[in-house]
Amino acid sequence: MTFHLPAEWAPHESVWIGFPSAADLWLEDLAPAQAEVAAFARAVHADGAGEQVILVASDDVAAEAARALAGNSAQVITQPFGDIWLRDTGAIIVRSALPLPAPLDFARDERRLDRAALHHQFNGWGGKYDLPHDDSIGARLAAEYGVRIVERDWIFEGGAIDVDGTGLAITTEQCLLNPNRNPHLSRADIEARLAEELGITRTLWLGEGLLNDHTDGHVDNIARFVAPNVLALPEAATDDPNAAVIADMHARALAFGVEILTIPSVGRFEVDDELIPASHMNFYIGNAVVVVPTYGGASDAPAIAAIAKLFPTRKTIGLSANHILTGGGSFHCISQQIPAA
Repeated sequence: MTFHLPAEWAPHESVWIGFPSAADLWLEDLAPAQAEVAAFARAVHADGAGEQVILVASDDVAAEAARALAGNSAQVITQPFGDIWLRDTGAIIVRSALPLPAPLDFARDERRLDRAALHHQFNGWGGKYDLPHDDSIGARLAAEYGVRIVERDWIFEGGAIDVDGTGLAITTEQCLLNPNRNPHLSRADIEARLAEELGITRTLWLGEGLLNDHTDGHVDNIARFVAPNVLALPEAATDDPNAAVIADMHARALAFGVEILTIPSVGRFEVDDELIPASHMNFYIGNAVVVVPTYGGASDAPAIAAIAKLFPTRKTIGLSANHILTGGGSFHCISQQIPAA
């Protein structure tokens, strides 16, 4: 059967957010990254005006830290995982009209079952980070939440795609056509799977993602739908190391026929002389707020203002994500929404 993935601005019932837990991975950034994640959780909860927030900790020690930092803004649960990037390791919750056939237990139920958790295979972003429990956290979270699980037989990460809710999706060739994921699948094969699993009828293929992005160009760091057929893209900064990548994505989007709106790029962002793929595009669209990652630079305020204009019915806020970024991502990467039933 064909499923449907709603746009992120559609109502959410809840959201899973990964909570930094592994001291051996985060080192001196553990406590400040935990504080940034808790601030994100409190913002999304919005004193009850937003969706239910579920902070996922990997062990009891981290769970206690999460409860202390988040207070009443989040439910805290413990499920072992490798790291916090639930956009990629968590199951993708989609809408469906009818239950799947046997042998699923749900086939006994004649009621309309309107959601399913697609649990894809995961190989550590092409074999770069093979951490224990990351290949099963999505199914375990879905089972605990009570959403039926549909196992998928190919490697796919949630951050690799964005949708506008009308059947249009955007992705990158660098990621979905990368031989380190599914070398046996052609572009046509992948489009067929996106159609079956997410209800995608049109796909805009961008080329490359940001430089030094270990996800191999996840699209949620460079391009985001903000309304049906309306795509937000970065505007290159002076001396932007991604200027050529940004120019190429603008050309492809223009040729495809989507409406383009621009968000300031972070530009060159280095830590210890290493170029880091910092991006304001990794914002999260919640029921009540849009949370934009900031990094203490000149682009922060203009990016928040530009994104605020795109979501006039929501409050747009910027929160520091410098310490989360040391792990390789930001707010969108650590979250996975559960569409409302």
